[in-house]
Amino acid sequence: MLINADLHIHSKYSAATSPRMDLPTLAREAARKGIQLLGTGDCLHPKWLSGIKELEEQDGVFSFKGTAEATKTRTKFVLTVEVEDERRVHHLLLLPCVAKAEELYEAFRKHSADIDSDGRPSLRMSGQEIAERARDAEALVGPCHAFTPWTALYAYHNSLRECYGDLAAVGAGGISFVELGLSADSSYADRISELRGLTFLTNSDAHSPYPIRLAREFNRFQVEAVSFEELKAAILRRGGRKPVLNVGFPPAEGKYNESACSRCYKHFSLTEARARRWRCSECGGRIKKGVRDRVSELADYNAGGTRTTHPEHRPPYLHLIPLAEIIGLALQKSASSKVVTKMWESLLAAFGTEVIVLVDASVEDLEAALTTTTTTTTTTTTTTLDARVLEAVKAFRAGEIRVIPGGGGKYGVIELNPEGSEKEEEKEERRGQLSLQDF
Repeated sequence: MLINADLHIHSKYSAATSPRMDLPTLAREAARKGIQLLGTGDCLHPKWLSGIKELEEQDGVFSFKGTAEATKTRTKFVLTVEVEDERRVHHLLLLPCVAKAEELYEAFRKHSADIDSDGRPSLRMSGQEIAERARDAEALVGPCHAFTPWTALYAYHNSLRECYGDLAAVGAGGISFVELGLSADSSYADRISELRGLTFLTNSDAHSPYPIRLAREFNRFQVEAVSFEELKAAILRRGGRKPVLNVGFPPAEGKYNESACSRCYKHFSLTEARARRWRCSECGGRIKKGVRDRVSELADYNAGGTRTTHPEHRPPYLHLIPLAEIIGLALQKSASSKVVTKMWESLLAAFGTEVIVLVDASVEDLEAALTTTTTTTTTTTTTTLDARVLEAVKAFRAGEIRVIPGGGGKYGVIELNPEGSEKEEEKEERRGQLSLQDF
């Protein structure tokens, strides 16, 4: 069976999160997105873990079975937590059961001043020490959003080994995956040889349950059942279990894709930034090194080639943004506007989930939704899908978009089918990336 999973979110007990990040809301919103398995986030926080314990547990996953909530959703949860080490690097842990979460809490409590107050605790421990504790608790562990300029592995280290020591080696019982984050995709990460043997995860890191945040990036796994052991086997690619699709943002849309001034957002090449000692020629502000340039510094695989090649186990990576944002682009409206919300709800009523609309529904089924229907004797008609939205969804599936890169803390800009511009599919051909038509 195939399941969609978002394994990195936060609860209402983390800083700067929505108070609506509670279990019932998350279960309902994940179901509407088309996510069958959702990370709990923050599972070491005593109050959050107490709420998780009230759910029904089976095979290491949790659900609302036997309650009124069960009639609204089949969402299952798996225990997850993000922690920060002494170098400010963030790590994602996936845990097999409540007992192991409680065991880790006790192990980390003596090294943290905020584990009882913040869902994402800061630990006075190294990355290697955290990985060792995770291994002892039979948890899976890997770096979060590995390429961002803040709180990320490659912001402070030049290699996995610098951070995790001997546990960085594939098969060493330590690092099991790398979370790419919104700023990178497989074509970036597979240029670094030490990452090529690891599974890449794409997760939302959501701080609110709204459809433009939750599962804005997700993974699709092939498993035999929804359980912790099946998820573990899929991440480790054992017994036929495996990831079959990563879905995430175009990296160029990220706030730190290219090197740019953090004050006026003027972009610079890596050579220019170095020559100027990372000071802006326009305003004197600080130039923040972009993810693309950082990857180029680290790249040691096919470094001279124009096309990134991927290991055989690497699944396709589909560049997408949330459906509400695609509708907003197509209609030239805010993603939170009433007209966009109405269209989004209409599409979910017709197709069931956002993922079905974005990934799985055939073009023929989408085109059928354009058909108007007479609803009264006065020939009032309703249209489920605006033709502009259909064309926008098709453009993303085919990679026929243009992204003006972000940098310096400012998001990039997506354009749909701009005349005379290079299409995303043409750029990805050089990087070895695939569009939806390729799988």
